[in-house]
Amino acid sequence: MTAFNTADGPAASSTDSTGRDELGYRLRQQSLLGEFGRAAMQTRDLRMILQKATELCAIGLRAQFAKVLEYEPDEERLMVRAGVGWKENTIDVVSLAADVGSPAGYAYRTGESVISNHLEAETRFRTPQLLTDHGVRRAINVLIEKGAEDEAYFGVLEVDSADAGQFDQADADFLTGFAGLLGIAIERQQADAKLQEALKHQALLTREMSHRVKNSLASVVGLLRVQARNTLSQDVKSALEDASLRVSTIADVHDHLWRSSHVGFIELRDFMTELCKKLRGNVGKHTLNCQADPLLLSADHVVPLGLLINELVSNAIKYAYPDSRGVIEVSARGIEGNLRVEVSDQGKGLPEGFDIDEPRASLGFKVITGMVRQLQGHLTIAKGWKGSRFLIDLPIISHPDRSQPS
Repeated sequence: MTAFNTADGPAASSTDSTGRDELGYRLRQQSLLGEFGRAAMQTRDLRMILQKATELCAIGLRAQFAKVLEYEPDEERLMVRAGVGWKENTIDVVSLAADVGSPAGYAYRTGESVISNHLEAETRFRTPQLLTDHGVRRAINVLIEKGAEDEAYFGVLEVDSADAGQFDQADADFLTGFAGLLGIAIERQQADAKLQEALKHQALLTREMSHRVKNSLASVVGLLRVQARNTLSQDVKSALEDASLRVSTIADVHDHLWRSSHVGFIELRDFMTELCKKLRGNVGKHTLNCQADPLLLSADHVVPLGLLINELVSNAIKYAYPDSRGVIEVSARGIEGNLRVEVSDQGKGLPEGFDIDEPRASLGFKVITGMVRQLQGHLTIAKGWKGSRFLIDLPIISHPDRSQPS
């Protein structure tokens, strides 16, 4: 882009008419460009990016004032979004005309950098009231581009000074380079914002789907329970009640999924609390105690895990204490990146010579072994224990935000 200016030309290569060290001045500008590039990569906060840009540009051109103007198409004006040196109630309040009759408007409409070193005698443009109120005598404006599509322009980067002196073409080049970096930072920030919005929408759809699945499964549970109440066969009744518990467990997972703040993950402690609360409705005279670490687990793991616990607890309820009341303990602990699940009782224990790996006709044990296999875990039965004690070690990795129990 060419500069539209009234400067008297570039300064001398060593020292200018004011005694400024030209080489040091330019090297400082290059250093500030690098500083801004690093700062812009370290934040996604657009306000901070814009403010940092104005601060460094003012330093780079040794000026008291700098600002970023964002074009507002509905009003066809340039709104002050960030700046240094201006009075209160300027940022997000004051706007400038975006027509070619103002320096900033001309830069925005034409894409040319504008240098005006004598605003009090300027005939090409009207001087904005904001500059007059602050005693600004010279100004430099460059376009802020963003994106490569549809010639998308964000607005204008402007530096102003109340001191006598001159901005030159090298200053315009510095500010243009700065505006280029700023445009890239703005584009990245806005792209991130769009991505976050898309992710939020996707999360909303996922939660809505889980909510609907939960409701559908709840209807199935209701039908199974109605059938169980109406059947005359005790075996059929027990089978239907067991089926309703299994479906209810899966429904609970989806209930936690649509309520969770982490899409696709479930807080293990909360889930176990709710699961055991429902299981207590079936324990009769027995006592059920549950404990779990505060781990965040994938729903793909929690569904089979819930079914596994449901089967082991149901088995203890039915067979551990046939002639008395007793306690059933359930725990889930995170141990070195794995999950240790334990279900135990102090009842009559398993039959002599019981082998968990032996094929069995019982649907409950088929579910247990199937869920352990699905989770790629290992099931053992503790020896020397009064009653039954099932230990399941599962290579379940917690959600990265909650990898360690608190």
